[in-house]
Amino acid sequence: MEYLKETQGIVAFTAFAVMLYLLVRRPHDPRLRSVTGLVAGWAIGYPFGRAAANGRWFLGLDPMVCQLIQHALLQVGVYGLICFFIFSALDDTRARRHALIQLAPLVLCILVMTWAVLAIPDDLRVAAARVPNSLGGGPTGILAITVFYALGNGYLLYGFAAMFVWARRYARGADPRLRRGLLITSTGLGLLVPADAIFVASNISRYFGEPLPRWLLTTAVWFLLPGVLLCVIGVIYPIAAMRFAATRLWLRHLRAYHRLSPLWTLLHQSFPEDALHRVPSGRSFSLRGVHRRYYRRVIECRDGLVRISPYVAETPDEMPLAERVRAGLETRRSGAVTLRRPIALAIPEDDGMDADVRELEKLAVALR
Repeated sequence: MEYLKETQGIVAFTAFAVMLYLLVRRPHDPRLRSVTGLVAGWAIGYPFGRAAANGRWFLGLDPMVCQLIQHALLQVGVYGLICFFIFSALDDTRARRHALIQLAPLVLCILVMTWAVLAIPDDLRVAAARVPNSLGGGPTGILAITVFYALGNGYLLYGFAAMFVWARRYARGADPRLRRGLLITSTGLGLLVPADAIFVASNISRYFGEPLPRWLLTTAVWFLLPGVLLCVIGVIYPIAAMRFAATRLWLRHLRAYHRLSPLWTLLHQSFPEDALHRVPSGRSFSLRGVHRRYYRRVIECRDGLVRISPYVAETPDEMPLAERVRAGLETRRSGAVTLRRPIALAIPEDDGMDADVRELEKLAVALR
């Protein structure tokens, strides 16, 4: 169990760092802000929850206040996940209105839980904070403790159940990447719903002095931790997959840019006037910088091949294309004039720019 909790903390703060990085790059995306709110609530509340579960003070706060902070942040995170689905399903104007409506139960829930924490007697505050780890132990028959935990878990139950339905519904018509993320999220939510239902039932039964069996509470905990991990992984998956795909494209363009260097160098020496000088020279290794230089080099290579092709047309057809290009460049450098028309060189068998670049790369490798 401790291993799972440590894993939860590592994943939480790693996910939080990733979301902050993505949010800096796209600060105006409401869906990204919503997901960041979810991960932030989970990650920031984690150390408070650990301190409360162990009955320790943390940052000058007693264990029960730490429990309040953790529960409130978890509820804020669930609200963020609700907003993610709202902004994914509705236009921004309607989504903002629904997000404000969903904010009312969250604020009311946190206010009532704050009252409950303040109402717990001083001699019961440590024991009350350790209730989630007691597996049926701890004080019973205390209304403030019952209200705090039942209301906190009840809000989570409402959010998880609603989002499970939405995730399954939206997954049907989503693109493959988003569909996989929604299915992972719904699997996590499917574990969280019964876990929270057991916790709510346990909170209410404890008030009447009859805690639920320990094995049932242990089962709920085993549902809870992997459920939270799957939810966060599922929500982050589409964004991370998109960034991974963008990184792969960046690396492919960077490799192609360097592979084309022998061909580009020879053509640029003969036709320097074809260079696209208007492309900015800064940030050459940024995402956009590499893409700009990649497309620029491909275009300049194609332009150069068109310019040299009349000279290449005078060379024997049985010679390898690389040798014909070298011979054509040497002929032009010698000052000779050709009356031949331009011909097509390094023509790919398939359509598309990728196939075109592959042919240029083959020629560039042969020219080394």
